Amino acid sequence: MNMTISLVPIVSLVAGILILVVPRLLNFIVAIYLIVIGLVGLFGSGHFLR
Repeated sequence: MNMTISLVPIVSLVAGILILVVPRLLNFIVAIYLIVIGLVGLFGSGHFLR
């Protein structure tokens, strides 16, 4: 059985947990999230997991 893990939901989950734990880091976490999502969109998530 092949199991694939997408990068976007993992990043979203980590960002959400960090925002709940440390709300003062909201701007920093959102900025990193947007950068990661942009990189995944440009290069594709398959390249990170091979």
